[in-house]
Amino acid sequence: MKKALIVLVFLSIGPSITYAQQSAQFSQYMFNTLFYNPAYAGVEGVTTITAFHRTQWAGYQPTTGDLSGGINTQVVSLNTPILKLRSGFGLHIVNDRIGPLTNQEAQASFAYHLGVGSGKLSLGIRVGAFSQTIDFDQYRWVDPDDKLRRAGRDSQMRPDFSAGVFYRARQFYAGIGFKHLIEAQFDFTGIDTLNNPLQNHMTVMGGFDYEPTYKLKLTPSVLIQSDLNTYSFDIGVMATYDEKMWGGLSYRQQESLIAMIGYSFFREKSLKLGYAFDYTVVAPEAKATSSHEIMVSYSLPVSSGGEKKIIRTPRFRQ
Repeated sequence: MKKALIVLVFLSIGPSITYAQQSAQFSQYMFNTLFYNPAYAGVEGVTTITAFHRTQWAGYQPTTGDLSGGINTQVVSLNTPILKLRSGFGLHIVNDRIGPLTNQEAQASFAYHLGVGSGKLSLGIRVGAFSQTIDFDQYRWVDPDDKLRRAGRDSQMRPDFSAGVFYRARQFYAGIGFKHLIEAQFDFTGIDTLNNPLQNHMTVMGGFDYEPTYKLKLTPSVLIQSDLNTYSFDIGVMATYDEKMWGGLSYRQQESLIAMIGYSFFREKSLKLGYAFDYTVVAPEAKATSSHEIMVSYSLPVSSGGEKKIIRTPRFRQ
């Protein structure tokens, strides 16, 4: 009986005990800053809607349990400034499926902006709800007659709270965020000693722009994530040409090499489409060799406020 229970715990909530799976993972983290830090809300001064879809370890199947639903994540976010209040608002919704376990969250962020030097210092908080759902029918039990065996689906929802600080200058950014500060408990077993709490997560990220030519920009960046016991990091560099096309490489510690490409559409470059390919370089036999990630982002036109609108005449367009 205990053996079956242990299998249940490790197959269901086990992957979410580590910070890497308890918080969804993204390769194009530089386009998903709001997800990591609520202080990013409104920092760029434009309203942006962004969507991600990630397939982790495509085609992976374990020797026990069932991952027929795969490991995939979707995020939709809204990030907008509140100029009159020198602040910003953000909203994001996450669906993170790891086989029989599904994490879902809906979060609202608010940030207050201060002018510091030539840049902007932002202080942010986030409140929301975090839900976990387990499909017990996807498990293979060691003992089919175990008295603790369960069937069907079970869901639990808990409050969530995060905070962060973010600094943005013209050619430099850095931030630190803290997620799951409440450390809410999830209990699907009925045994207190096997509760699955949301662990505190600390995220540190930063990058800077270097322009060797008028049209070429190089942006090294780093993302460090920690549950205050262990940590992982992503480090890479992105090259952007004429503010339209970009491509880059990065490395995720003890995991994979990542290639990214993207393009900005329209005259205002308001629509962005990006793709990331992860190639597993550490223990590929225990995972799968590749992961795929798609990003779509649209920025609304900037309001001119009380100023006169600029009317473009087709005759004088280039």
